[in-house]
Amino acid sequence: MNKVRITKEFNFEMAHALYGYDGPCKNIHGHSYSLSVTVLGSPINDSSNPKNGMVMDFSDLKKIVKGNIIDRFDHALVLNQNSPHHEFSGKELFENIVFMPFQPTCENMLLYFVEQVKKELQEPLQLFSMRLRETKSSYAEWHAAENDR
Repeated sequence: MNKVRITKEFNFEMAHALYGYDGPCKNIHGHSYSLSVTVLGSPINDSSNPKNGMVMDFSDLKKIVKGNIIDRFDHALVLNQNSPHHEFSGKELFENIVFMPFQPTCENMLLYFVEQVKKELQEPLQLFSMRLRETKSSYAEWHAAENDR
């Protein structure tokens, strides 16, 4: 069977602060993130199926990522729930603050995003890889081959 990888890219703005970090990223700052999501599968071979020839409809992948990641994190301030920043959670200061149970580094956010996408994919589709670019020169990557599927 022929396997094909398809990739969709997403862009969003997000701010974060790294509680307890020993550098300037301990302060609230933002990034223009780029997220690449790659799915592995075989193109549908059924002329009666409207998705014939597709591994997955790009619009379906967009719905998954938009609904589970972009809608929640675009223009959000993401903070470690163990930080003392809970005073920022009032609507009078900021409207979109997300407290995570981990340090919101690029690496940890990527691992969280991986789980959000994996839970939405239907067999036999597989999440092949994801890349979260935090800056033009810095990114984190996840590959299924290097992790438990």
